[in-house]
Amino acid sequence: MSASLLLWGVLFSSIGLGYFIYGKKQSATVPLVCGIALMIIPYFITSVMVMVLLCAALVAVPYFIRL
Repeated sequence: MSASLLLWGVLFSSIGLGYFIYGKKQSATVPLVCGIALMIIPYFITSVMVMVLLCAALVAVPYFIRL
């Protein structure tokens, strides 16, 4: 486990926590699901590049999909 993997995981998990709290308070499904996914995904991915690309895509999803 590298330090960069750990730091990226902390960054994306904290963004996920923000999305989760926002989605729960606003009753918005897309940010809630993306927040949960952003908090869980760093535990299972061991490649830094894959994690950054996947999590960056999940961060962008609520901006493009509004339900």
